[in-house]
Amino acid sequence: MRKVLLTGLAAALALGGCANMGDRERHTAIGAGIGAAAGAAIGVATAGGNKGRSAATGAVIGAGVGALGGYIWSQRMEKQKAEMEQAAAGTNIKVERTADNRIKVHIPSDAGFEVNRATVRPQLARVLDDFAQSMRNNATTQIWIVGHTDSTGTDAINDPLSRERAANTRDYLVARGVARERISIDGRGSREPVASNATAEGRAQNRRVEIYIGEPAQ
Repeated sequence: MRKVLLTGLAAALALGGCANMGDRERHTAIGAGIGAAAGAAIGVATAGGNKGRSAATGAVIGAGVGALGGYIWSQRMEKQKAEMEQAAAGTNIKVERTADNRIKVHIPSDAGFEVNRATVRPQLARVLDDFAQSMRNNATTQIWIVGHTDSTGTDAINDPLSRERAANTRDYLVARGVARERISIDGRGSREPVASNATAEGRAQNRRVEIYIGEPAQ
């Protein structure tokens, strides 16, 4: 990870110093390098046993975010985080701030989806209702939803299942007034575990959906 971090930061400094760049291009280049570094850090932090791939994936995603200028942590973001924490109270859903200034919502299997199912459960629907209201009130943010599975079954099963969970979460939010164009989705199958798949408890932790919300820097 250190190599990826240093590479991203070095690229930011090198590109940021190019004489032929205007201010906007220079800021974009710097943002891309810093974004790559932050993305790699987040990828490794959530990689489980697949650190190399997750670091690389995180770097690519982070570079894309950085190229747009990165994310900022504003009073609106702080307020939205507090609203979402309140909505998730009494559940196992966790809401936190990420290293790159986004809100991350971790929805575990017991609060989200049944095994081998992609239908939004009633207990999750109630929380998503409140999330949707908060998202409508903060219309400038970008939303990214990622589905994950445990290692039970093959990639041919897990990959579409994880994406379907993300898609159904998006569709639920869209049906409650969140603009579809604000939401990107992805399905990672079983490739990014957060716990060991050798135990039932670990597999339950790996079956999850994650929602990321970021306010782009202007």
